[in-house]
This record gives sequence, C-alpha cells and structure tokens, in this order.
Amino acid sequence: MKLGAKLGTPLALLLSFAWLHTASIAHAEERHEGGGHEAHPGPGHENARPMPPRAAPPKFQPHPPGMHPHGAMVRQHPVRVMRPTTVRWGGPRPFRHWEHPEFARPAYYWDWGAFHNVSCTAEDSYGDQYPVNEETFAGFGLVNMTSVEDDALDRCYQESGGDTSCYLATCTHF
Repeated sequence: MKLGAKLGTPLALLLSFAWLHTASIAHAEERHEGGGHEAHPGPGHENARPMPPRAAPPKFQPHPPGMHPHGAMVRQHPVRVMRPTTVRWGGPRPFRHWEHPEFARPAYYWDWGAFHNVSCTAEDSYGDQYPVNEETFAGFGLVNMTSVEDDALDRCYQESGGDTSCYLATCTHF
C-alpha cells in the first residue's frame, strides 16, 4: 500500500475541519464587525423581553482539597441525551419562551475571547437532557449567557410536554 493512500483520508478530514473552523470564524466576524458587542437580542427579537442584568462573578477562589463536604450535588440517575439543537445567535428562536421560575444563575469563569460556541443543557424529571448549541461572536460574554441558558430551558419545557421541573443542568464552551 502506498504512503499517499494511507495519509489521504486523515489529511482530507484535517483539511475539512480546518476549512469549517475558518469559515465559522469568518462568518462570526462578518456578522459582528462593528465593535462594541453589548447584550442585544439580535434580529427577530425586537419585541423580546429585556434580559435582567447579570453582575460580574466574584473573584474565583478554589474549593478546599478533598471530597465535597455534603456528598454529590446531583444524585446518580439514568439519563437520555437528546440530539443537540443548533441555534444561530441573533436568529429566530426555535422554541416558545417558557416563563420559568427564577433561579440562581451560574457564574462562568471562562476566557470569553477564546471560543466561538456555547452549549447549555437542561434536564427534565425523567432524566432526559436537551442540549442547545449556539454559535457566538468575539466579545460574547456573561451578559449574553442568559439567552443561551433560557433556550435550553425553553427546549426542555417544549419537548418534554410542559414538564415544569426542567432545570439547567450544565453549560460549556468550545
């Protein structure tokens, strides 16, 4: 077998991934080239309710070493993870807004300028998880996370048939 045949598929995959990553960055920069990126609802959100302001997180202090003093925060249970839904930032929202009860929003200690995608997952009372991925832009920050978190909760409520026990399970970036 020739060396070129062995390297052909991995090289094609690598080039495809590099092109997709570059195209995603270029698209994000093209949509938000104007500078200051305040929290804005984006196109199609002219009548959306204003998001409450989020305070900056307090100074990070690591936990003391060792196990959590109260045991696991979330007990083990069976989980089904639904297919992720991708939402374009600033585009129309695919889920009807659920007026969920207020809850303490997480504080994220992320390097906001180093990523271009955010994923939040909500979970219902059966253990089904509903992930929502959103493409972000340079300058995306904590003030914008409320809408991403709400999209995951809205999807959970809608697709679970109105389960009012939906809660925000986790958010991450990539």
